[in-house]
Amino acid sequence: MADLMEPVEVETTQYIVVKIGSEQYGIDISFIDNIVRMQKITRVPKAQHYFKGIINLRGEIVPVMSIRIKMGLEEDTFTNSSRIIILKIEQQGALGIIVDEVKEVVNLSEDQIDKNAQDMNDEKSNFIDGIGKNGEQLISLFDISKIIEEKETV
Repeated sequence: MADLMEPVEVETTQYIVVKIGSEQYGIDISFIDNIVRMQKITRVPKAQHYFKGIINLRGEIVPVMSIRIKMGLEEDTFTNSSRIIILKIEQQGALGIIVDEVKEVVNLSEDQIDKNAQDMNDEKSNFIDGIGKNGEQLISLFDISKIIEEKETV
């Protein structure tokens, strides 16, 4: 009888909450390999306009992308809070994305995520997989596959 009283385990996913402009976005932690401070980014000729260039991360060359420019926002402004999040993608290897600030890690369960909250006229919503609700906080959850789409080799 005792095991009937056990609470049901709710599947949760961990997201790193980052700030880009005035909005908060969540990145599924399973895609994140590393978070590094801003460093010198070497420009690469003829790269997509949203690629800032490459960095050398412990001997590995990692392309770095401005997620702001890819989403149609204004140019990045680097501060002490700016970070490069290194994503590990199976087929393509590592990719860095620039964020204004890393805030926290949150656990969201399926019932805290609204998958239908998209505005098709908004360019940013192409990269969003849903909206997470963490208390009063709304977090746009990135669809990593959409962000890395059309990534060209450097």
